[in-house]
Amino acid sequence: MNTIQITTPSKNYPVFIGENAIWKLKSVLENLNPAPKNLLIITDENVGKLYLDEVQHVIGESFSCETIQIQAGDDQKSFENYIACQSFALSKGLDRTSIVLALGGGMIGDLAGFVAGTYMRGIRFIQLPTTILAHDSAVGGKTGINHPEGKNMIGVFHQPEAVIYSTEFLATLPQHEKRSGFAEVIKHALIADESLYKSLCKNVQTIDDLNGDSLLQALIRGIEIKNGIVSQDEKEKGIRAFLNFGHTLGHAIEGELQYKGITHGEAVAHGMAFALSLNENTVQIGNELKKWLKSLGYPSLPKTLSVPLLIERMKKDKKAEKGNIQMVLLKELEKPYLSSYQAEELEIKLSAFLEGN
Repeated sequence: MNTIQITTPSKNYPVFIGENAIWKLKSVLENLNPAPKNLLIITDENVGKLYLDEVQHVIGESFSCETIQIQAGDDQKSFENYIACQSFALSKGLDRTSIVLALGGGMIGDLAGFVAGTYMRGIRFIQLPTTILAHDSAVGGKTGINHPEGKNMIGVFHQPEAVIYSTEFLATLPQHEKRSGFAEVIKHALIADESLYKSLCKNVQTIDDLNGDSLLQALIRGIEIKNGIVSQDEKEKGIRAFLNFGHTLGHAIEGELQYKGITHGEAVAHGMAFALSLNENTVQIGNELKKWLKSLGYPSLPKTLSVPLLIERMKKDKKAEKGNIQMVLLKELEKPYLSSYQAEELEIKLSAFLEGN
């Protein structure tokens, strides 16, 4: 098992990552001060069937523990489920010493973190990620829910007490979830580690190649990259925006498709390819990325997507300023920067990009 120390201005905390890391949970809980009166596990129905009993066994009889399970899917990161979790917490008597455990992927981590960050003006929580994608979303303190007008529009920055990343949980991931998480690994490599990117291109020829120590090391490196950025810019006032590479278009695609038929990472993969097409120095990298992603089984976008509606959603992105769309681009590998576009200009470029796919 490996330990990575996350350092931010508001809180420092460990990430325990590796096989059987879940067995660190009890000792983490026992060392909290003040000791928690009770625990609330928030998970989804898919993950609950697989791992809830194991997590409860690890916790043992030392803590009173309640559980709420919601439906799976990113469309469940909703105001309705946020209220349901808050109401459940109140009904079970959670207080300011209580701990929320986020057992699941990015959707559960974001939702549970937002519940914890706003319940009684903020209580503690621990991330228990079960997906490759969550190597990104579980670290850094971003929490929130979706709004019909945009993804992650309602939320708070709320750092966890710890991230306990038991990698044997990844064994049950379906192919589309592996693709989703791998897109975030690729993102970290493109913006900050050229050697990692080249290694991934060489060694990952099928999604099934994501396993064992090579996967573990890629996840560790991704977390290290994110930590290096978040430690300098916790609240996304500057360079943390670079972690949104591919996300401006990716979030718009997810929203237009109502979070159905495409995963977060699959949408972000298209967003990264589009961003690479906007700088002449990275067009070739983008073309090679598209070929690689296609060979790995990443799906094409539906031809029914409306470019004007995608642009309208991109104008509501959190990075947008004065009606202009802010895109994270690359000057070259490891060299991200922000570039501003008027909507009309970007609409022409996006139309050409989608026609070529």
